[in-house]
Amino acid sequence: MKPNHYETVFILTPVLSEAQMKDTVEKFKQVLASLGAEVYHHEDWGLKKLAYPIQHKSTGFYTLFEFKAMPEVIKTFETELRRDERVMRFLTVKLDKHAIEYNEKRRKGLFNKKIETITAELETSTET
Repeated sequence: MKPNHYETVFILTPVLSEAQMKDTVEKFKQVLASLGAEVYHHEDWGLKKLAYPIQHKSTGFYTLFEFKAMPEVIKTFETELRRDERVMRFLTVKLDKHAIEYNEKRRKGLFNKKIETITAELETSTET
């Protein structure tokens, strides 16, 4: 059996300090590593407004992990997320080959380059 690619987004409570938030994120990275998963990308999206209140809070610290792991790792990892009172919500998704390719392009910034090129082309065509 080979490992799958996964993406987990979790929201931490906004009452944490910056250091506490980073410690919590590092804790979950260590949990994945101890379970044999390989975290190959991590993004902190920062403090964002929630679409609806969760636990009477309207904001939260968003964090994204992309990792490779065996399927049985997910259940243990999600149990750790559920046990931690600092985590308000989380979602883990198994990535297919198209999502993996999309994420690689997004990380390299290829989508922004295309938009800039299209915008420049539109500007030159309206000038003539």
